[in-house]
Amino acid sequence: MKSEKALSYPPLSLPAADLRMEMKEGYVAVFDPLRRRYVRLTPEEWVRQHFTAFLIGHKGYPAGLLGNEVSLTLNGMTRRCDSVLYGLDHQPRMIIEYKAPTVALTQKVFDQIWRYNTVLRVEWLIVSNGLQHVVCHLDKENGTYAFLAEVPMYEEL
Repeated sequence: MKSEKALSYPPLSLPAADLRMEMKEGYVAVFDPLRRRYVRLTPEEWVRQHFTAFLIGHKGYPAGLLGNEVSLTLNGMTRRCDSVLYGLDHQPRMIIEYKAPTVALTQKVFDQIWRYNTVLRVEWLIVSNGLQHVVCHLDKENGTYAFLAEVPMYEEL
């Protein structure tokens, strides 16, 4: 289904994704293959679905190691990471935070993912609004970090 609402979302700087959409009680829903259910299509969800399809279809990330809307407890409050990549040992390796295409990737966005990482302690952080993608690799041994020009292939992690 190609709804008028879905078609009104902007093109992203990601490959096109083959999304399954349907109308649900007055709103457009998109099927999330990672959560195995339909969810409301929002601008942020538009980015999430395209980005996870990009990771799986173009960067070789195993779908079985990715999770969407992963809960964690931060300062006694439940929060949700937009996406988390796990290693074969079931330990988190990457946090991905999505914003709507109209949202600038500001320091506030990075502060949010950084706070999540105080709990998960991953070595990879990605922030994307679908138009820009910022990739950060954290070297835990040396206490340093580096920004990468592009999202790494899964085998490069």
